[in-house]
Amino acid sequence: MGTPETSREPCPDRILDDIGGAFGMGAVGGAAFHFLKGTYNSPSGARLMGGTQAVRMNAPRVGGSFAVWGGLFSTFDCTMVYLRQKEDPWNSIIAGAATGGFLSMRQGLGAASRSAVFGGVLLALIEGAGIMLNKFLSQPQMPIMIEEPAPNVAGMPGYPMGQLPNQAPVSVDSLRQASPSSSSTSSGSSSDSSSSW
Repeated sequence: MGTPETSREPCPDRILDDIGGAFGMGAVGGAAFHFLKGTYNSPSGARLMGGTQAVRMNAPRVGGSFAVWGGLFSTFDCTMVYLRQKEDPWNSIIAGAATGGFLSMRQGLGAASRSAVFGGVLLALIEGAGIMLNKFLSQPQMPIMIEEPAPNVAGMPGYPMGQLPNQAPVSVDSLRQASPSSSSTSSGSSSDSSSSW
């Protein structure tokens, strides 16, 4: 059954994909954590060996725990997609609550219900943050509009100097009439300068 979300695998394959991803994250994160913890708790002179031994003993266990959580969450998520026939954040929230409750079922009804509430709230916070981030990133950015080109700056190819596309052409006569230097000169000096040309 295909889902509208194209970035993930379809549902039966999604479960195996999530189990592998969760195991990888748990193994890498557990290796980093237990290496630091092993080097800190080892005597000086044997810190590197103590860190690597702690990683070998604990990282696969942490990765396995993450894989179980990821597999159950993905299974509940696919079940909710199948039952509700739509892909929305409620599927993940319900799957988080069901996973938390299912993993704590051996401690009794009270512990399972508390873990279910915690899992649902945690997934609601994650989904809400994802929705807000998508909404923030999808807002269109306002482009910077240039009103007037700088004088004596070359324009676009095929247009006169200083003229941009979608702009009325500027004539040279209008620029001469608007310049303050022509109005300040006397008529006698202007006739002399025009005769010299």
